[in-house]
Amino acid sequence: MSVQTALALLLALASTTLTNVAYLREHDAAAALPTLSLRRPLHSAWALLSDRSWFLGFALEGGGFALYVLALALAPLTLVQSIAAGGIGILAFVSARVSGRRLRGLELAGVLVSMFGLLVLAASLGGGSGEGRGGSTALILLWLVATAVAAVVALGLGRRFGALAVAEGIAGGFFFSIGDISVKVATQGGVRAAFAVGVIAGYSLGTAFLQLGYQKAGALTVAGLATLLTNALPIAAGSVVLGEPVPTGVFGGLRILAFVAVTLGAILLARPERAGSSVT
Repeated sequence: MSVQTALALLLALASTTLTNVAYLREHDAAAALPTLSLRRPLHSAWALLSDRSWFLGFALEGGGFALYVLALALAPLTLVQSIAAGGIGILAFVSARVSGRRLRGLELAGVLVSMFGLLVLAASLGGGSGEGRGGSTALILLWLVATAVAAVVALGLGRRFGALAVAEGIAGGFFFSIGDISVKVATQGGVRAAFAVGVIAGYSLGTAFLQLGYQKAGALTVAGLATLLTNALPIAAGSVVLGEPVPTGVFGGLRILAFVAVTLGAILLARPERAGSSVT
């Protein structure tokens, strides 16, 4: 593993730690605010930005984003996102220790599986990592549009079946993944800098739906679902549309196992809390 890749992974780990701490802080602040609504975007945005606790969480998330951009400039999208996916497991463990509560069965399993995925990912780096060919612009755009459509469908199904908080977490994850993929493409420079539009739209809508979900359910449910999709979709996009190679042989098997493990860990952590359980 090169020094550049090692630095990128350290930046990614710091980024996901800051981001997930921010999610917990934003959740507690948003849950205490009057009902937010996309029908009153300016009123809702002001309610969030004028709340000191929420704003501090948002500032932490911004710091995490800056570190994420630096990491993407140094390493392939699939590697950076794998670190981000496993980070929620570490955070869930630390947040439970700080709040003095015990992790439940599925949460504990999620933490252990996520950390296992990080260890396997580290082992797989012995096979090297490549940036890929950059991918077709048309195919990347098609992926992003399909992701946005999937978010709209998820919201519609959530309203129909009475699971709006889950749907908002899913939609937030879809839109965040659009932002993440757009960041990687935009950092390639040239005409692809125009993908900054996708960065702004993806992160703005992702943040909005996350806050709406926070007012209806616990942080690990909403942020967990969002994190699952935020990481799983860019990991898939890295190989499918950006042409980032997966190592062959044993190292390739380890890399795939790591991707599966961090995704499974996020799924376990995203399971809705039982009534009356703690959500911090």
